Amino acid sequence: MTSAGAASGLDLCLHIIRKDHGSEVANQVARMCVVPPWRDGGQAQYIQHPVPEAGDSGTAGARLWALGNIHEPMTLADLAERSHMSLRTFVRRFTEEVGMSPGRWLIQQRIERARHLLETTDLPVEEIAGWVGFSGGTSLREHLRAAIGVSPFAYRRTFRGTLIPDPPNTTAK
Repeated sequence: MTSAGAASGLDLCLHIIRKDHGSEVANQVARMCVVPPWRDGGQAQYIQHPVPEAGDSGTAGARLWALGNIHEPMTLADLAERSHMSLRTFVRRFTEEVGMSPGRWLIQQRIERARHLLETTDLPVEEIAGWVGFSGGTSLREHLRAAIGVSPFAYRRTFRGTLIPDPPNTTAK
């Protein structure tokens, strides 16, 4: 068995303990180490996908425009027009420059923006979906689950801790 990082090493150790000694012992060890006994999702949720460097030629201008207008509906034809290229040439050049299709890149950028909002705000999923250009919360949930294997709630919980504030202390001192 192997792992690819410190946190995944802890996961692997807990997995070995769980297999050799059972869940109860693994849970006790996790508590002593102050780590969750089991983490949802895969490591894909932590990988960042940077935008390629913007240049003066090619599809960079369309990428920058798309990022600035990510909340708006846009088509490949819109992006090709921004680059003053035919649709076919645009798709070919975009794929050469970025390493993926324009549609896949656009979804990836929307997911990245949604992840940022999930990590840094308390906005409802429906509102985040609108801010990043998805048609609604259902679409955001489907794309996020397909990309990183977890729901928006689980993602937010992982990066923000508990979403339910502690109740106020009402006992008199």
